[in-house]
Amino acid sequence: MRDMIGYCGLDCEKCDAYLATIHDDQALREKTAKLWAELNQAPILPEHINCEGCRVDGVKTVYCDNLCSIRQCALKRGVTTCGDCTDLNDCQTISAIIANNPDAYKNLQDK
Repeated sequence: MRDMIGYCGLDCEKCDAYLATIHDDQALREKTAKLWAELNQAPILPEHINCEGCRVDGVKTVYCDNLCSIRQCALKRGVTTCGDCTDLNDCQTISAIIANNPDAYKNLQDK
């Protein structure tokens, strides 16, 4: 499995925070911060939009590093991704991701 598939199955390489970080793209940081702030009704600033992927060493957004319940659960269980967890198909923690992102579920199955 590629290292850039998140614990939840989302492809970090397609994430705007990741793209803004690796390309040092301030305009994308600003656009992403504005969108995420609106979607989450939270004070998200461009300087918060830095991430190198949730499963690799390096900088992460505050959400991915500290607040993502999926990442925290996977770390606690010691799984590479949720695809390695025996509770995947019944998991309420990841259910919204799987329901809204069929590619994420496929990524978790493609090991």
